[in-house]
Amino acid sequence: MSEAPSLPDDMFLVTADGSPDDPAAPTLSLRNSPVVLVSFAGSRLTREATRAYQAEFGIGVMDWRMLVMLTRSPGCSVAEAARITGIDKAAVSRSLQRLEGNGLAQSQALGEDERRKSWSLTPKGQELHGRILPRALERQNGLLRGFSQDEIARFTDYLQRFLANIEPSD
Repeated sequence: MSEAPSLPDDMFLVTADGSPDDPAAPTLSLRNSPVVLVSFAGSRLTREATRAYQAEFGIGVMDWRMLVMLTRSPGCSVAEAARITGIDKAAVSRSLQRLEGNGLAQSQALGEDERRKSWSLTPKGQELHGRILPRALERQNGLLRGFSQDEIARFTDYLQRFLANIEPSD
């Protein structure tokens, strides 16, 4: 893929009253900056999902993410889960400890080092995942209401490309 030309900064900037004569320093637009919008959307999605899942199932969104992770990749390590989800290792570790304490996940030491563990769901964790999944799909469908399948495919592609741009280039 070829390098895209640089985008003009003013495409993403506003002043307090929006006029070019405004003496206030320009700053990022809360409506026209995709990075700001993705950040706001992520925060709101996490907050609302936590509220909904906590009320209905007694777990937060972080623990739901780990239930999904362990369903997709049973036997993964904290480091692997952190890399795949983009969540820091400490938060992943805390979530897995919570799940283990609630009988939803179990760990197994990898070799002699007790600190290196593989994680998997218990039958109770698998059952909870199965109960939450329909609700998660229902929430997703509500969030995507009004989008066509083609628009969702394009949106998903855009987000995947956006995420790929976040990855550090070595």
